[in-house]
Amino acid sequence: MEMKSIPEGTTVLVTGATGFTGSVLVKKLVQANLNVRAIARHSSNTEPFKGLNIEWYRGNVFDAELIKEAMQGVEYVFHIAAAYREAKLEDRDYFRVHVESTQHLAREAIKQNNFKRFLHTSTVGVHGHIENPPANEDSPFNPGDIYQKTKLEGELWIREFAEKNGLPLTVIRPAAIYGPGDRRLLKLFKMAASGWFPLIGGKNTLYHLIHVEDLTNFFIFCATHPEAENDVFICGNRSHVELKQMVTTIAEVYHKKVKFVKLPAAPLFMLGDICEFICKRLGVEPPIYRRRIAFFTKDRSFDTRKMHEKLKFNPIYDNLEGIKQTAQWYLDHNWIKVTS
Repeated sequence: MEMKSIPEGTTVLVTGATGFTGSVLVKKLVQANLNVRAIARHSSNTEPFKGLNIEWYRGNVFDAELIKEAMQGVEYVFHIAAAYREAKLEDRDYFRVHVESTQHLAREAIKQNNFKRFLHTSTVGVHGHIENPPANEDSPFNPGDIYQKTKLEGELWIREFAEKNGLPLTVIRPAAIYGPGDRRLLKLFKMAASGWFPLIGGKNTLYHLIHVEDLTNFFIFCATHPEAENDVFICGNRSHVELKQMVTTIAEVYHKKVKFVKLPAAPLFMLGDICEFICKRLGVEPPIYRRRIAFFTKDRSFDTRKMHEKLKFNPIYDNLEGIKQTAQWYLDHNWIKVTS
């Protein structure tokens, strides 16, 4: 199937543009000579985008008036914005970013005369822990925290809205996003570089990855693919990676031999709850919290054949190649310092 690109000069809107995934996507859209608009909070740093042809709309992504202004004449929406765990966030904040913003954007999208496609970002986290891996797009939902619950709520709302109102929609559920510049999995790389790594509950969990370059390519790919319209896709590599294999691969880049230490899960979850409770009231980020501990205990393994076979999309990076490249980038940019 011959794929068409988004025509040069087309007006597109990106939310979450200053985040890890959003920043990579925005730069690709600018390079494609599109008329790029981006929503960013007043506190967001736009210095890395200096000199790029981006029209910024500053404010909250759930601000209805801001969205109305930003959406005028838009033909494609890339809705990337997400609320990640921070001590200052309340449950209401997750709802606003994941649900209210989606509602405002979708309602404005159907008012635009030439609107082409709404690319909505969900998460594989809506499936929760995978009891019988691998899971696919039709597997049961089992969100485990407020982030995943509100992500699911936003996805289900826009899918129903799109069906009722004729909104051209593609929902993408990314696996764990990583790559150069990522800070969320940086701690895992740092632990691997230290020479020891905890196995909570003694579990060698399954983890499914997608490189940020591949994910952003997939967003752009789906924007014009006719078979992607009105469908849902898990975006991930062809297979999962075992946690011990991932950590060992990272350690090899740093010329380290890693020692795996088994730790009981229950006391750590209790410690995480206590730490998060105290830190939240102090307004500081907790060094340990339930969701971070759960990362090491829940299996994430998915059947991604729908993405590969229906759309014929193939990621550039496989698991080990991408992990090595990212580990080396952290070292080269002094994000990780290895001691002998």
